Amino acid sequence: MKRKLLVAGNWKMHGSLKFVDGMMQELNDMLPAQRNYDVAVFPVYIHLHQVINNKPAQVLCGAQNLSEHDDGAVTGEVSAAMLSDLGCDMVLVGHSERRVMNNESNAEVAKKFAQALKYGIQPILCVGESSVERQSNQTFDVVWAQIKAVIDEVGVEKLGQGVIAYEPVWAIGTGETATAEQAQEVHQFIRSQLALNDDTIARRIRILYGGSCKGSNAHELFSMPDVDGGLIGGAALTAQDFMAICQQADILSQGV
Repeated sequence: MKRKLLVAGNWKMHGSLKFVDGMMQELNDMLPAQRNYDVAVFPVYIHLHQVINNKPAQVLCGAQNLSEHDDGAVTGEVSAAMLSDLGCDMVLVGHSERRVMNNESNAEVAKKFAQALKYGIQPILCVGESSVERQSNQTFDVVWAQIKAVIDEVGVEKLGQGVIAYEPVWAIGTGETATAEQAQEVHQFIRSQLALNDDTIARRIRILYGGSCKGSNAHELFSMPDVDGGLIGGAALTAQDFMAICQQADILSQGV
């Protein structure tokens, strides 16, 4: 089964009104209207409305996080219902920076995944191991525990309505990148484990690579049989760098 590549740019806590205007204009100018791969951007909450109103046609807009609650006295949080009302297409759940800095547990991330689906937003479940965990040969155990928590919460069929992003924590913002073979090894593991639950979903679900992906290595990474695109960090902050990755996705998606 040939899965459509997805290039997703996570802007993290970067940007301004001027930055968003510039990025949207450049993407409008540079992205082909017809393409066989998907593109998404994930700005901070306060820029979501601006992106949604100015993004190129067919570019998806996502949020970087959401609350596990429907509503209530949870100051500073944003609900899935609010994101849906705004017009968000996607949302990140369980990004490693939130797992580490905000102590988000696997169970909490699973509840956020469920909330996104409840309101018609496609969640991207971020999973990955730290350098210590990799050195201790715990990569597969850690990654599967993160995925299994979501399966336990919503079931494998609903997991299949989302996207998975494997982001080795040791390669995020460090300039260090997993080799294409290292990425493929973990992606293949994820897909093989899912196949034990539901082979159709295992073959259908998109698994992205996140971790210092850029124009110079995107082609090699995206060429791997179980790598279906990238969750891009630093290289998503300039249109030129982001487009260099999109161009590799375009080359690989020809004929889809």
